[in-house]
Amino acid sequence: GNAGVTNKSGKFIAAHIAHTGLIAFAAGGSTLWELARYNPEIPMGHQSSIFLAHLASIGIGFDEAGAWTGAGVASIAIVHLVLSMVYGAGGLLHSVLFVGDMQDSEVPQARKFKLEWDNPDNQTFILGHHLIFFGVACIWFVEWAKWHGIYDPALGAIRQVEYNLNLTHIWNHQFDFLAIDNLEDVMGGHAFLAFVEITGGAFHIATKQVGEYTKFKGAGLLSAESILSFSLAGIGWMAVVAAFWCAQNTTVYPEAWYGEPLVLKFGVAPYWVDSVDLSDGPAFFGHTTRAALSNVHYYFGFFFLQGHLWHALRAMGFDFKKILKEPLPAQLY
Repeated sequence: GNAGVTNKSGKFIAAHIAHTGLIAFAAGGSTLWELARYNPEIPMGHQSSIFLAHLASIGIGFDEAGAWTGAGVASIAIVHLVLSMVYGAGGLLHSVLFVGDMQDSEVPQARKFKLEWDNPDNQTFILGHHLIFFGVACIWFVEWAKWHGIYDPALGAIRQVEYNLNLTHIWNHQFDFLAIDNLEDVMGGHAFLAFVEITGGAFHIATKQVGEYTKFKGAGLLSAESILSFSLAGIGWMAVVAAFWCAQNTTVYPEAWYGEPLVLKFGVAPYWVDSVDLSDGPAFFGHTTRAALSNVHYYFGFFFLQGHLWHALRAMGFDFKKILKEPLPAQLY
């Protein structure tokens, strides 16, 4: 799958759009499934309602009295299903009808997004656009919390949250983020991140390589394989951080929606177990939503990091096929 789009930016975009369609379909379909089996007499966190829990956390699904009833959730799920079809059609269009490589496009602006893996000016230009979109997403979340409001577990209700852009708090929370218990600080971190990402994105779009592109600056290192390895490292690290955060933090992951905080255990690898017994309930294999979410994130993160090592070694020239071709040392027989 990766090899088919390695040097064809048009096909690369098609794969991205189709992947987005799959994610939208999964989100919409899973939300409807959880809503159909939701039992208001049982805590949400004991029903493995991962998608409903995320919606409740950002203040969606509440009635006028402030109780969570799932109001409007079905509509959001259906919108995601419709969008999945739109994205799917977009993926097919880019794959079948549009040019396979952006550098062959008749649109001058589109040709700027061609893929030249060992060209730092090309890669930094594309990276800059990604960063700006991430920053805009952070702004959207901050504004949503400010005008619509999100769920505050300290109050047990939705409230509007103004971000606290305190740089000292933001810096200190890099080391104690598991203990964050203030929504203003959470929004302040997102506001700061939006500024950094948009500023960084504009910098990457506007700047060019200064001086000669040497090995010290990465010449000969950048490739489709190496950039894939960087991406896997990033998403793997985020998954691990999210696992620890979800397991312990009850401000961002409220107990009302995700279940009770977990207990960290160590076996072959770290894992989290519930602090309550749900073996006879409707929960995911007898576990809370929090336990399912944390452990799945952690193990996905683990395998992402293995993928990072695999592709990083290949990017540096290591040939795994030689392992099978070359005879084993005598002492191993």
